[in-house]
Amino acid sequence: MENDVERAPRLTESASHVFAVLAQAGTATRPQLASLARLSKPTVSAAVAELEGVRLAAHSGTASSGTGRNAAVYRLGPAAGAVLAIDLGPALTRVRGCGLDGTLLAEATGPRAEAADVVREALSALPADAPLRSIVVAVGDVTARVEEGSGMRPATAKAGPVFDAVTVALPPGVPVHLENNVNCAALAELHEGAARGRHTFGYLRIGVGIGLGIVVGGQVLAGANGAAGELARLPYPWDDGLEPRHEALEEYIGARSLLRRTAEAWPASDGSCPRTADRLFSLAGEGSAVARSIVDRHAVDVGRLAAAVTAVLDPGLLVLGGSTGAFPQLLPGVRAELERLSWPTEVVSSQVGDLGTVVGAARLAVARGVQNVTDAARMKD
Repeated sequence: MENDVERAPRLTESASHVFAVLAQAGTATRPQLASLARLSKPTVSAAVAELEGVRLAAHSGTASSGTGRNAAVYRLGPAAGAVLAIDLGPALTRVRGCGLDGTLLAEATGPRAEAADVVREALSALPADAPLRSIVVAVGDVTARVEEGSGMRPATAKAGPVFDAVTVALPPGVPVHLENNVNCAALAELHEGAARGRHTFGYLRIGVGIGLGIVVGGQVLAGANGAAGELARLPYPWDDGLEPRHEALEEYIGARSLLRRTAEAWPASDGSCPRTADRLFSLAGEGSAVARSIVDRHAVDVGRLAAAVTAVLDPGLLVLGGSTGAFPQLLPGVRAELERLSWPTEVVSSQVGDLGTVVGAARLAVARGVQNVTDAARMKD
């Protein structure tokens, strides 16, 4: 993998546009590109020849045109490059390298404490001749956001020593963008998961932390400060004798508190207390009355949070994800409490699971990578 960003060659406007269309399509013939790009066939032919000349497009075979003639099929060329998506999760770091057509080229997973090594592993697996066009890092702290389009490594971002170590492992000169991890997972649900075909929905993550990805009109809503959906900041508790505390709601409903309440309620007569959410939900499914009671109470709590979300957004669909939220056993209780407190709203479990954040981050990285190439390449026809 090359260490420094390689500048995209200068292109005509039409060639730049055809490149973006080909990246979206993956593979296409010249007639198909003309239709998708809404350009004339001669213009597309000239654009494809231009892209081939600078290795941004390449011939990948032939396809029958239905008239007895075969048409050349094109894909992105080796100079198009690659992108990197990094999910700095609370326990694991997941990294994916993709081509600008979304093709998976490399992936690596490891403990959060070894995040820099995980990034280096993924980088080393990328094609040696593919310039890196964009990097997206998904984090939980939206205050770590850096200025769009700066093109600089965010070495001064306040996201902790793990993030700082990762930035050192990244090649210099490549644009780095920080994105909210829940928003990335919402994008994955929109395009590849439980919300396919839905343009407005909420992705409610319940895990170590809590958060909401808001999708309206097929676009993630970021908010004026990039902090839309930060449910941890909701005032909690509302009680005459108690003062709301900073992020107290996340402290109450998060996975750590769920396991702490489990330990407090677990009778010695029921054997070893479950130390993970997986084990707790497994015991509930096996018929443990205590585990079932704890899970049912958690479902009520999540249902009340879902009712608050619905009251503000009326999303029509809520997708439950996260290390505890994705368990299907929560659905009946969440649905019942939401129906009791609010209007009918569809509630389903995540379909992308733990990979949602890195999958969504990769989609964003691809979009930014294509934009970086076309922005740098444009010149007047």
